[in-house]
Amino acid sequence: MAESRSAPTVGQMVLGLRLRDLREKAGCSFTDAAHALSVNTTTVRRMEKAEVGLKPPYVEKLLRTYGVPAQEADAFMTLVDEANRPGWWHNFRDVLPHWFSLYVSLEGEASLIRAYEPHCVPGLLQTADYARALLRTGFPGADKRELDRRVALRMERQSLLERPNPPKLWAVLDEQVLRRHIGEPAIMRGQLDRLAEVCALPHVTLQIIPFTAGAHPGMFGPFQLFRFDIPELPDIVYSESLTGAVYHDERPDTAAYLEVLDRMGTQAAPAQHTEALLGEIRKEF
Repeated sequence: MAESRSAPTVGQMVLGLRLRDLREKAGCSFTDAAHALSVNTTTVRRMEKAEVGLKPPYVEKLLRTYGVPAQEADAFMTLVDEANRPGWWHNFRDVLPHWFSLYVSLEGEASLIRAYEPHCVPGLLQTADYARALLRTGFPGADKRELDRRVALRMERQSLLERPNPPKLWAVLDEQVLRRHIGEPAIMRGQLDRLAEVCALPHVTLQIIPFTAGAHPGMFGPFQLFRFDIPELPDIVYSESLTGAVYHDERPDTAAYLEVLDRMGTQAAPAQHTEALLGEIRKEF
């Protein structure tokens, strides 16, 4: 699923899938639905895939076409209103690429986040100083205000790990992530201390793949897998390039990434050894 518009919210994605299910249950084709709206079939397909916004008049007409009872339709429209509301990250739209806003939405709704990172500490686990040093390199033309905004966005994302029902986070890092100097030594010491702290959290699992483990199946690049308690949503994998991102939601694709994560987990040092490894590396800074 390659993103081609301003990113949908998770709520819009779920409702799009529900519209698809209602259409199929009613025995309506794309042509039938398009005829009811006086649009082409592409518009209906894109609504179901959340590639276009959910316009309330369109949704209401589709629900009537599918024979949805009035009470159920009213409840559905309430969900449409909620899904169409901008997420908290909308306030950071000046520094948030449109292709990354879907990532933030998925991150906030996931029950499980599995990640592989070969280059730097994952954003959810970065200290503010580490994030600033990293972002200063990634955005060399940014002034102080822009850097402050980017750091604030990253720190705001981290609040999900402190909420009452946080997602489970399982991250596998290459050893070079911990040894790469980002900023001054004091910044790295603070970052390693932060990683040691999160190791104690019951919903966080952190593993390190040591250099001595040799080649492993994730060496093609970083990625994240999101899993949800929402029945309609499949696993979704995010991978990033210099100028954009791709979101995979087809089962064969996500299954391949999941297998890679499982295999790397067996090659990495056991999670109970992570804190000791962090302590040893910290002595080098």
